[in-house]
Amino acid sequence: MNFSGKRVLITGGSRGIGKAAAQAFAAAGARVAINFNSNKAAAGATIDSLTGEGHFAVKANISHPEAVAGMVDAVSAEMGGIDILVNNAGIFIPHPLAEVDYEEWQAAWQQTMDTNLTGAANVTYCVARRMIEQGGGRIVFVSSRGAFRGEPTHPAYGASKAGMNALAQSLAQALAPHNIFIGTLAPGFVETDMTAGHLQGESGAAIRGQVPNGRVAQPEEMAHCILFLASEQAAYTTGCILDANGGSYLR
Repeated sequence: MNFSGKRVLITGGSRGIGKAAAQAFAAAGARVAINFNSNKAAAGATIDSLTGEGHFAVKANISHPEAVAGMVDAVSAEMGGIDILVNNAGIFIPHPLAEVDYEEWQAAWQQTMDTNLTGAANVTYCVARRMIEQGGGRIVFVSSRGAFRGEPTHPAYGASKAGMNALAQSLAQALAPHNIFIGTLAPGFVETDMTAGHLQGESGAAIRGQVPNGRVAQPEEMAHCILFLASEQAAYTTGCILDANGGSYLR
C-alpha cells in the first residue's frame, strides 16, 4: 500500500502496536507524528527507527481534554494537516471486583475510561473537525477482543473498548458524508510491553492455548491491518470492526 505524502497521527505511538504502525506507515511513504505520554526515550527511539524524514513525537496525556486540543493543534501546524488518525493509546489496569475496595474500583474505572474512551473521543473530535475542513480523511480505532468476550479482571478495559466500538460506528455514519471513513481493529493478545507480564508469567501457556495455531500476534501483523483500514481501497468498509485474534474468539 502506498501512503506517499499522507500525514499520520498515531496516539500511543512509542511502543507496541503504535510503534509498528508508525514504522509501516513511514515505510509506505507517509510522514508520521507519534503521541506519547511519559516515555520520551521510547518515543525518540521510535522516531529514529522510521524510514524517511519529517517524523516527530509530541507529548500529551490524552485523558486531559486541553492536552488533546494542544496536541492536535501542534501536529496539524507542523504537518499542514492530518490525513490519517490512529487511535491506539490505551491502558490496562487490573481491578477484579471481588478483590478491590470501592475507592480502587472507582479510580481504575475513571482512569481507564478517561484514556481509552473519552481520550480517544476527544482526539477524534479535534482531528475530524480539521478533516472536515480539508475535505476528508481516515480514522482507525484500535479496540480489543475483550470488548466482545469480556475482561473479568479488567472490566473497565472491556467496557471502554466496547464503548469505542460503538463510538466508531456512530461516527462512521456521521462522517461518511464528509469523506471521512472509519475502521476499527479488534486484536486478541499481541506480544507487546503491555502484555509481557501476562505472556511471560504462569498464564502465558494458557493464553497461547486460546489460539488454534498456538501463538499470539506480533505488532507488525496488527500494523498491516491498520494500514489496510486506513487505505483508500478500504473506504467501503467504513464502520467495520476487523477481528484479528488468530481465531481465538469468533463471533
